[in-house]
This record gives sequence, C-alpha cells and structure tokens, in this order.
Amino acid sequence: MLGSMKHLPSLVVVASALLAAGCADRGPEAPPPSPSAPFAPSPEEPGAVVWAVGDGADETSEGRTLARRIAASSPDRLLYLGDVYEEGTAEDFRENYASTYGPLAARTAPTPGNHDWPNHATGYDAYWADALGRPIPPYYSFHEAGWEVLSLNSELPQDRGSPQRRWLEQALRGPGNCRIAFWHRPRFSAGEEHGDQEDMQALWELLPGRTAIALAGHEHNMQRMRPIDGVTEFVAGAGGSERIDDVEGTDDRIAFADDDRYGALRLVLRPGVAHFTFVTLEGEVLDRGSVPCRQRNE
Repeated sequence: MLGSMKHLPSLVVVASALLAAGCADRGPEAPPPSPSAPFAPSPEEPGAVVWAVGDGADETSEGRTLARRIAASSPDRLLYLGDVYEEGTAEDFRENYASTYGPLAARTAPTPGNHDWPNHATGYDAYWADALGRPIPPYYSFHEAGWEVLSLNSELPQDRGSPQRRWLEQALRGPGNCRIAFWHRPRFSAGEEHGDQEDMQALWELLPGRTAIALAGHEHNMQRMRPIDGVTEFVAGAGGSERIDDVEGTDDRIAFADDDRYGALRLVLRPGVAHFTFVTLEGEVLDRGSVPCRQRNE
C-alpha cells in the first residue's frame, strides 16, 4: 500500500529508470515495470476511505472547496484521475495543483491526463517524484484494504504487444476480481464533449472477470455506468475545472449522471466489497451503492 493516511508513502523503484527525463510524448515507451506494487506494503487494514477525482487543478474556487472537503474526511488515499491545467507544466503543477489538491499529495496515487502528458518530464514526473520521494512509474499497482489498485496510463500506447498491455496482462494473472483500474480517458462515456474512447479498448478487454471497478476522468461531469462486461465504470471528472460537460441523458448505459455540479467519488473499500457515493462540493450525496468482488476465481 501507499502507507497509512498519516504517513508519507514509501516508494520502491520498479524495474529500471521508468521515468527518464527525455521520454517523448507518446514516443518510445520505457521497459515494462514489474507487476509488483511500487509502494511499500504495510499491514492490511479492515477498511480504507479512497476518493477519486480528476480535472480539478484549474485555480478555481470550486476545485479548492472540493479539495478541502476531501481533505477534511482524512482519506487514506486520493486517486487523482489526471489533468493539471492548462498544460501540465512545472508552473501549472506549482500554481494550480499544489494550491488545490497539493495538501493531499502524500496520500495521492496519480495517473496522467492528456493535458499533463506533453510536458510530463518537467511537470507530472518531477512533481510526483518530489511529492512522493522517488520517481513514480508511468503505470503501477498497489494494494488497499483487500483490493489491488492499478494506475494505467491512457496517454501511452495500449495496443496489443505494447509494454503497458503486456504489463497489465501479467498484473491480472492473480485470482479473483477484487481490483480497481483507473486512468484518465474513459473507455465508455455518455459525455457529449468526448464520448467513448475507443483506443482504450485494448486495455479494457483484459479487465472482465479480473477487475470489478474502472475509474476515469476527462469528461467534466459525474457518471456511473451500468456494468459493462461485468465491470462497473465511474467517471469522476467534475473536480473543479471551470467547464462542466453535458451528459447525453438518453444513453441507456447510464445508471447515474450529473452535469450540473462539482463533486467527487468516495469509495469505502473492504475485503470483498466497495461502497461508493458521489458527493458534491457542498457535501450532498447524489448517488450511492456497493460493488462486490470475488477474492478467488469462481
């Protein structure tokens, strides 16, 4: 795990130098990291509070208010689903992210967004290496309250034969489906701004039967899809960006959606089940429920 909620996570370097400063945007990919967790394990806790949100580091009062609400709950973990505006530069991370979700950096497991990746060497990579104490891989996994959590990278190649897909194939070999996969651009979305991200299919097709929950941002709204291939996908991209994206209300894949308010997804993880709520920055609960998982293959 990343560590308890009161301690800085201890990172373990995975494979070789995964974040070489010269890595180009969507260019040659680093060697695949080991599927073992890059975060030092700690004793398993009976439950953990995990928040997931993206698209919030935009110097807005809404983003800062939502971040304070999340911090006030003393979460065990924040999954930041990507995008530091406007271009993910070192200055953007310093001025926009650090002033918003920065107070939670020591408890955060990030994934890069499309706004972050063009400048990731000096922005995303450098910020998280400093915040977490060591370089963070472009994709990685760790354990939290009986669940394996996988941070994937929607901005690197995912096609068959790519290092990332080979890594995911190996990471999913264990029994059961008590896993959460998260990345930035959602495979499925009823959002009118971006919609389905078909290039994510090569990763998505590995998840059924091995993963219970998928999380993404990118669309600036909140969505819960009905299970697709047995996987429940959430979009939590209403983190504070000045724009809220409309949702196509007639899309029958949607179990819940909100395109009016800012908010985040709160998960309470316990072995065998994840309880979820979508919570607005004012503290209103918009949607709630549970997603079970299997510890073994059945």
